[in-house]
Amino acid sequence: MTITTTPGKIIQYNSVVAGEAIMGADIIRDIFASITDIVGGRLAAYKSKLIKAREIAISEMAAKPSDLGANSVVGVDLDYEVIRDGMLMVTASGTAANAQ
Repeated sequence: MTITTTPGKIIQYNSVVAGEAIMGADIIRDIFASITDIVGGRLAAYKSKLIKAREIAISEMAAKPSDLGANSVVGVDLDYEVIRDGMLMVTASGTAANAQ
């Protein structure tokens, strides 16, 4: 399965496909994040949640084109949203297509 932000040689466009992931952080992460915000530094706990959410969203999106008879997803877009404190949503979307 080819997943790309730019189209190659497209034979047929099929449909828009998407995958979503909503991840919550727990109270311990929030406390450590608050401390890190004060003293500076990277938020490794949140970074790992963000990476996991992105992987889930892309994986969900990648599973859908074969149901439509497509072999690739082109024009992929990733969107990140904070739903509320401690909750992150990642959406991956693109166009299912048959490409060479």
